[in-house]
Amino acid sequence: MKKSIMLIDDKASIAKVVAIYLSKDYNFIYFENPVKAISYLQKGEVPDLIISDIRMPEMMGDEFLHYMKNNELFKSIPIIMLSSEESTTERIKLLEEGAADYILKPFNPMELKVRIKKIIE
Repeated sequence: MKKSIMLIDDKASIAKVVAIYLSKDYNFIYFENPVKAISYLQKGEVPDLIISDIRMPEMMGDEFLHYMKNNELFKSIPIIMLSSEESTTERIKLLEEGAADYILKPFNPMELKVRIKKIIE
């Protein structure tokens, strides 16, 4: 059975690229903001891994990570953070808070795929 990956990013173009590289090997779920993703998760649909952008409207990625890692139902789901900000301080903060990985945009989709495989398989 295919594992499932959720992507949360306010840019649909990122979702299209990620879907092209991942949909062959994984079930792919996309939301443009964390609020909609949380709503989906609360219905009992739990992915094997989540990839989340950091800068988004409605709820920031770091707030989403904090929510997930402090929720008994969701804290075990690995989360990869995506960001165009090359801030070592932010990267360390998010990794300490529980992010499984931190990838800078623009990213190589093949590298993302390898990192996902290392985390969930």
